[in-house]
Amino acid sequence: MVAAILYLLLPDQLIPGPRWVVPVLEAVILVVLTTLTPHKTGQKSPLRRVLVVALVALVTVANLINLGLLVHALLHGGVQNGRALILASVAIWLTNVIVFGLWYFELDRGGPNQRHNPLHREPDFLFPQMSTPGAGRPSWSPAFLDYLYVSFTNATAFSPTDTMPMTVAAKALMGLQSAASLLTVALVAARAVNILT
Repeated sequence: MVAAILYLLLPDQLIPGPRWVVPVLEAVILVVLTTLTPHKTGQKSPLRRVLVVALVALVTVANLINLGLLVHALLHGGVQNGRALILASVAIWLTNVIVFGLWYFELDRGGPNQRHNPLHREPDFLFPQMSTPGAGRPSWSPAFLDYLYVSFTNATAFSPTDTMPMTVAAKALMGLQSAASLLTVALVAARAVNILT
C-alpha cells in the first residue's frame, strides 16, 4: 500500500501510461490475497506464493521503470524543478527499500511458509543471531522487519552491513538494489543540487 501511494505521488513525466494502472493492479492482487488465501504463514498456499511474487514483481518493475524515466529526464533536461526531483527520487528510493525487503522476505529459505518447516533449505541470508552464540533465542527466525532492515542498510551503504548474502540469488538481488539506490542517490542528488543552486 505504501508503494502504491508513493507511486501516485510521482510527477506525470515519471509514470508511463495512465497513472491508475499500476495501483489498480496492486489493489486487485491485494484483494485476492486477503480474501482467497490463508493469512497464516504456517499454512501452505501455492496460490498465495504466486500472488505475492506477482505483486512484488509488479512493484519492482514499475519502480525500475520510474527510475529509468527519472534518469532519462535528468540526462535530457526534462526535469527543471529541483524540489520535485528530490521528492520523486525519495519516493523511488523508499519504494526500492520496501520492495527489496519483500524480495528478501520471500526468498530466504524458500519464503515465510518454508521457514516454519524444520527441513527448510539452506539460508539465503546469514543474520548475526544465526552465527553468534547467545545473540538470539535458540528458535530465532527473522521476521519481515529484519528483512526490511537489511534492505534499508543495503540501500544506504550500497553493500551488506551485518547480514550477509549467502546464495547467488541473494547476492544478485542485493547487487541490483545497491545499483538502483546508488543511481537514485548519486545521479539525482547531483542534478538536484545543480538545479537548486
